[in-house]
Amino acid sequence: MNSSTAVPQLKAAQPTRHPAPTVKAQRLAHLIFERPDLDEAARFLTDFGLVVCHQDADTLYLRATEPTPYCYRIHRAAQARFLGFGLEVRNLDDLHRLSQLDGASKVEDIQHPGGGKQVRLRDPSGFVVEAVYAQSPSVSLPHRAALPFNFALEQLRINDTQRPPVAPPEVLRLGHVVMEVADYQATCAWYSQHLGFIPSDVQVLPDGSPIVTFMRLDLGDTPADHHTLAIAQGFMATYSHSAYELVDADAVGMGQRVMRERDWKHAWGIGRHILGSQIFDYWQDPWGDKHEHYCDGDLFTSTQPTGVHFVSPEAMAQWGQRMPKSFTKPTLNPSNLIKLVRNLHRSPDLTLRKLTALMRLFG
Repeated sequence: MNSSTAVPQLKAAQPTRHPAPTVKAQRLAHLIFERPDLDEAARFLTDFGLVVCHQDADTLYLRATEPTPYCYRIHRAAQARFLGFGLEVRNLDDLHRLSQLDGASKVEDIQHPGGGKQVRLRDPSGFVVEAVYAQSPSVSLPHRAALPFNFALEQLRINDTQRPPVAPPEVLRLGHVVMEVADYQATCAWYSQHLGFIPSDVQVLPDGSPIVTFMRLDLGDTPADHHTLAIAQGFMATYSHSAYELVDADAVGMGQRVMRERDWKHAWGIGRHILGSQIFDYWQDPWGDKHEHYCDGDLFTSTQPTGVHFVSPEAMAQWGQRMPKSFTKPTLNPSNLIKLVRNLHRSPDLTLRKLTALMRLFG
């Protein structure tokens, strides 16, 4: 089959939207990491554009300009690790419904900035999900306005210049998180069934096997980001990247200048994605975890149908640098090789055929 001209067909039960989810999450609230060096983590993240808002001996909190308590939480630990993330729900009834799921905590007080109530869950791949409600808002932080553009047929800027400040770009908000999992079907189904996520777009192999799902929040008629969560078929459960919205493309460009001048490791960009349409630029933190600056992403209401597309390196960006092989290259240390062998025997979603196909595409 010629994948460049054939119409993709999805060959799997998942991903799909659930007709009656347990709750419908409303917002990606925060990410949760472990790091051995909080000062080094803060140095990267403040150069990236986040703001330290609270710190004690063993926990660091950072925020964006939007009026939320924090969007990035780091616990001191011997090894660097991504633990999971928080999702805001609509009301206390949502928390009580989630507390009835297998393995869920009871409804409990939040012991972090902003307070409120939460239920702690664990998804089928082992990531922590903190469902939160009634957090106290913080005060919005200032950020510069988007720069007005002089287009060929519409000039808005007369007797004025473009001079954005040479400084870390202000992060407006946490936008999305992307994870790789061995148990792809079960994990996609869990987020659809219990948290109301809708698949916006799915990327498939030539035989129709899905390997990446871009999932958005179900906010009804209110437009939602093309994806708040993306799940990719991998050989183990791991963090891929997280993304942070900036005010405009000049902020993305200034972010690249500042990060380069401060000697951080560049991962990929600048370019514009195809699925989601974001103008993007990726950077690696001191532990190799990727963080994305972006602007100008797509917004969908709940009525937008799911798209299905063949996966390929060319399908990752409309323009800009071709995605480097290092961007998707896994770390094959002894521990990860053990996980690979174990998951090949255990997971119904992970097969040598899929791994071989992915290596041919991206290796």
